[in-house]
Amino acid sequence: MANTMRGSSSSSPYHRGVDVEGGVGDYGEDDEASSGPFDIPNTKNASLERLKRWRQAALVLNASRRFRYTLDLKKEEEKEQIRRKIRAHAQVIRAAFLFREAGERVNVVGPPLPPPSSGVYAIGQEQLNSLNRDHNSSVLQEYGGIRGLSDLLKTNLEKGINGDDNDLLSRKNAFGSNTYPRKKGRSFWMFLWEAWQDLTLIILMVAAAASLALGIKTEGIKQGWYDGGSIAFAVILVILVTAISDYRQSLQFQNLNEEKRNIHMEVIRGGRRVDISIFDIVVGDVVPLKIGDQVPADGVLIAGHSLSIDESSMTGESKIVHKDQRAPFLMSGCKVADGYGTMLVTGVGINTEWGLLMASISEDTGEETPLQVRLNGVATFIGIVGLAVAFLVLIVLLTRYFTGHSKNTDGTVQFIKGKTKFSTAIDGAIKIVTVAVTIVVVAVPEGLPLAVTLTLAYSMRKMMADKALVRRLSACETMGSATTICSDKTGTLTLNQMTVVQAYVGGKKITSFDNNEQLTPTVTSLLIEGIAHNTTGNVFMPEEVGGESEVTGSPTEKAILNLGVKLGMRFNDVRSKSSVLQVFPFNSEKKRGGVALQMPDSEVHIHWKGAAEIVLASCTKYLEADGSLQQIDEDKACVFKKAIEDMAAGSLRCVAIAYRLYEMDKVPKDEEQRAEWLLPEDELVLLAIVGIKDPCRPGVKEAVQLCTNAGVKVRMVTGDNVQTAKAIALECGILASDADATEPNLIEGRVFRAMSDKEREEVAGKISVMGRSSPNDKLLLVQALRKKGHVVAVTGDGTNDAPALHEADIGLAMGIAGTEVAKESSDIIILDDNFASVVKVVRWGRSVYANIQKFIQFQLTVNVAALVINVVAAVSTGDVPLNAVQLLWVNLIMDTLGALALATEPPTDHLMKRTPVGRREPLITNIMWRNLIIQALYQVTVLLVLNFRGTSLLHLEHDNADHANKVKNTLIFNAFVLCQIFNEFNARKPDEMNIFSGVTKNHLFMMIVGVTLVLQVLIIEFLGKFTKTVKLSWKLWLVSIAIGFFSWPLAILGKLIPVPATPLSELCTRTVRRRHTSS
Repeated sequence: MANTMRGSSSSSPYHRGVDVEGGVGDYGEDDEASSGPFDIPNTKNASLERLKRWRQAALVLNASRRFRYTLDLKKEEEKEQIRRKIRAHAQVIRAAFLFREAGERVNVVGPPLPPPSSGVYAIGQEQLNSLNRDHNSSVLQEYGGIRGLSDLLKTNLEKGINGDDNDLLSRKNAFGSNTYPRKKGRSFWMFLWEAWQDLTLIILMVAAAASLALGIKTEGIKQGWYDGGSIAFAVILVILVTAISDYRQSLQFQNLNEEKRNIHMEVIRGGRRVDISIFDIVVGDVVPLKIGDQVPADGVLIAGHSLSIDESSMTGESKIVHKDQRAPFLMSGCKVADGYGTMLVTGVGINTEWGLLMASISEDTGEETPLQVRLNGVATFIGIVGLAVAFLVLIVLLTRYFTGHSKNTDGTVQFIKGKTKFSTAIDGAIKIVTVAVTIVVVAVPEGLPLAVTLTLAYSMRKMMADKALVRRLSACETMGSATTICSDKTGTLTLNQMTVVQAYVGGKKITSFDNNEQLTPTVTSLLIEGIAHNTTGNVFMPEEVGGESEVTGSPTEKAILNLGVKLGMRFNDVRSKSSVLQVFPFNSEKKRGGVALQMPDSEVHIHWKGAAEIVLASCTKYLEADGSLQQIDEDKACVFKKAIEDMAAGSLRCVAIAYRLYEMDKVPKDEEQRAEWLLPEDELVLLAIVGIKDPCRPGVKEAVQLCTNAGVKVRMVTGDNVQTAKAIALECGILASDADATEPNLIEGRVFRAMSDKEREEVAGKISVMGRSSPNDKLLLVQALRKKGHVVAVTGDGTNDAPALHEADIGLAMGIAGTEVAKESSDIIILDDNFASVVKVVRWGRSVYANIQKFIQFQLTVNVAALVINVVAAVSTGDVPLNAVQLLWVNLIMDTLGALALATEPPTDHLMKRTPVGRREPLITNIMWRNLIIQALYQVTVLLVLNFRGTSLLHLEHDNADHANKVKNTLIFNAFVLCQIFNEFNARKPDEMNIFSGVTKNHLFMMIVGVTLVLQVLIIEFLGKFTKTVKLSWKLWLVSIAIGFFSWPLAILGKLIPVPATPLSELCTRTVRRRHTSS
């Protein structure tokens, strides 16, 4: 739902906008004053004024079609107004709650309870709606509190709902489902209507209607309808093909949006945690919440520890709201900022504020991409040239016609002042206007910016198969420019399949945990107590004897919980023996988490778990294997540190488990004070140091090498120990050898953090591995790299990674391990958390850019050739060899069919042998200019020779003049179209000799070429009356094919011509400057 909530995300504390003073933003890349309207290298944080500027500067014939997939600025404003209304309601609720809380509530009688429901449940939808809407705690107490409410909803607070099909159906019938009515996508008829809006096509239809009326009047209905009818038919064909192509793209985007919305959550059903879609959550569900989750529905808190909610998406305020039994109401769509807890769902779908908001605003897939904006600039420039040419042709032809210089093929003058009928003169003028307007249709490349959308839609669909879900279109193409990837270690470079393989307990090294006799009952009991309580995971023990336990939680939690199970832990039994006083949830800044427990004998145990060397530094004692308490002196500290280093060198993640006793009378008695109580973290007793194995992903070394060859540097940024990071980096190929593992190549987060901004910028480019880094270190690294001109891709999974993901040019969130906050801040979600999938995204990003360049080369060749041929012929003879219908057919080949054929080329290995595409590199490279000029020059030369000398070359002197002219013009048209078909193959490989490489794998390309060829044969052989052509003999067909075929060897010869590395535009600028300086 990222696009939907575009406007609201800015107020969230997880997101960072453009802050020039703070040094966050685009670092001058997007200098509005100095750059042109079409020069927006990064649209991610572009201002609305900037986006308006390029729209106003673009030359557009069909605005509704051209701007369909760009951000609808008017709709954005409307959405914001709707959000404000719904947020205002949320703020009223909050104000009322604070007012009630401030009052003394002495002898206050709550509002009367609504009558009980007469349905399956003892409470109805109306009562729940009232509860969710008003957030009235007194009404909740009248229902019997959370336990009474759960009884009314037939829910067990510990085991959840039954969850069988009948139960779920019953709940959906009574309280609705967790979906909301969405505005239907545009129908095919809407796309058809938009395709009609093209100004040139409207003029052509008017001209066709006038020509049709005049033709029927002068020649009768049998012969007179051909001129006007053929133009009308050609225009309708163009509109139909355009609408079908656009409609198919729209369907692809709709499918991708469905994927984006489909969040998966854990719920407790039948005593076990099950993973379900957010749309399958029902009223009565018990949902565990942890940091980074999205609240999936309206509900009431059952129990929670340090639970804080970011309500900015609903209230518009960035304030984090603490939730407890006094403020238990949770709003759908908000994010968990800290802590964890469980909630009882009381409202779903349209019965929530979030559902109302989602139903009120339509999903807007519109978003500009830098390439799209630049192509609008290219299209505008070409369009202006085309308009000038069309205007010149119009003036020349009208002047020649009305001054009596235009002649028929038999030599008779077309217009004689005072003698030619008015209707004939008008008909002649209409034909001239039609040709001029058709030149505009061909010259203004409306399809050029839309080709970006086409290739992005295709790429996004294919990337889904490659386990990458694109949330922002621009990220897809920006990935092709990435110069560096800052990757997490756990789960991205490694498998995230963690197991405890080694432990130091009581000073003894243990590698097998099946024999519990190695440890005394005291040590085992304390270890199990810490493992069972200090976790956000869960262990479900089936009731049948001998059933396998089901462990859920993060991979690290699961590994440690599995260790507890091996030590004989009965999870629920252990947790029921003590009560939780306070929790310090695991924090990626402090890299540890703790819990305070009140034991049955009123003793207080405080358990800590976290990064081994950090927890060890807080320990003063340790438990020996026999259960005795021993001091950690200097020698013993060195032994433990050496144990951690040995584990880390073996690429193990090291986690220490410790505890301490605490006096009950020192624990705050008041609940409010206890919520603020910081758990003591000194004088800890070390229980165990465990080494967790997380093997490298297969193929990750090859993927890293592929990036290196492609000029993309891979950097590992991990919270793990530096030695663990070094071992994995060597295994993955990020570090080539031990010799590379020196500072600043290998650096610790705190060292980087302590540097000045200038030092960080100098060092950032050299860093390959950063260990023990915090999310803020990752953000600082991203900022430093971007300031040095790098295009940075960053992977992240945690809530605290959100600023770095947002700041990076491309934020890549992990689909499995990633929190909802991380996913919402990202541009692309890697669905399998695999680094190899990140590399595939780079390939696709480069493919998008390469495909657009192929299409530009192809389209400009057609543009230049068609314009030059018609202009030269019009100026010199007063006639054009390519008429309106023929030009419309060429436009169809060039625009829609050409884009489909070339914009859907799959990526090749060749793309990963190039350096990244610079974001300010010219779209039309020197190689493209060379190919374009050679092909256009060849086509223009051959076809103009045929135009002026065709009659004699084809031995048509003795034929009827009119027939000879038609044969010659038909050959020109046929050869021109075949040149484009053959040139499509050349455009596939602009810089490779083998233009047929992989062509058979691209079925769409082969199909389009085949269809174009078949249609061309049908046009020449059977539709002559419409296109003003005649049937060609087999010899002339061979001539046409030979002319087209020669473009292949010509392209190969052209590729032998070297081109300068400096872009042509830069060379021209330098030349002008030199001349200016010398003069």
